[in-house]
Amino acid sequence: MITISYTSCCLAGTNNQQIVASKHFVANSASEKGGSIVKAGAGSTERETVNEESERLIQAVSRRSAMASAMSLATTAFGFPGVGLAVVKQGLLAGRVPGLSEPNEQGWRTYRRPDDKSGGHGVGWSPIIPYAFSVPDGWEEVPVSIADLGGTEIDLRFANSQEGRLFVIVAPVRRFADNISDDAKIEEIGEPDKVIGAFGPEVIGENVEGKVLSAQVAEHSGRKYYQFELEPPHIFITATAAGNRLYLFNVTGSGLQWKRHYKDLKTIAESFRVI
Repeated sequence: MITISYTSCCLAGTNNQQIVASKHFVANSASEKGGSIVKAGAGSTERETVNEESERLIQAVSRRSAMASAMSLATTAFGFPGVGLAVVKQGLLAGRVPGLSEPNEQGWRTYRRPDDKSGGHGVGWSPIIPYAFSVPDGWEEVPVSIADLGGTEIDLRFANSQEGRLFVIVAPVRRFADNISDDAKIEEIGEPDKVIGAFGPEVIGENVEGKVLSAQVAEHSGRKYYQFELEPPHIFITATAAGNRLYLFNVTGSGLQWKRHYKDLKTIAESFRVI
């Protein structure tokens, strides 16, 4: 029997569906276009003057747009209790658009899934609703290979060789349950014990019976999150749903990492939000 506790944040408010599980997940630039303006019927000197003015205007607008984008990113950074707000920096790196902030005063960084990040959308699916979480400084994104055993449903991996690793699964909810709305809620998919019973094996690669140490239901901004701790293997699993997708946020580590960094790993797991 799983004992479930409920917590909530930012006060906001179950139909059981048959869950069908498949697959196994092993816990392991935009350019701005400019043009020139030419006055018809004018001499070459006048054309050059107008073109130079146009170029200066385009460059000024481009600089203002870049500054506005930077300010927008700064105001949309995501923070968590005990971690603080952080400014998310965006840029291009190895074909990916990172969304990891600079460390805050506590040495924690916030990751927000960039709006422009591709991957795992599939034909007919809407863009992935962004999510965010916090990690201590020193954690870095690990590229997800197309040959990954989790397939395209593993959207992101992060790791720190000394502390642990995490991965995010984003899967279409209708792969797991029928008659789910287009704006799915985790409670539509099932109660916590049903959810972990169905999805736990996909995350750890084996049955979860007797491995669930705790289960909690947290609520943030009106969205419910099922939070589980399993052993063995040592892993925190946070499950929620948004749009037409199920999100599974998984934080794990070796026995030694779990012993030394348990508090931080738990904080990482509890920081996950779909935004």
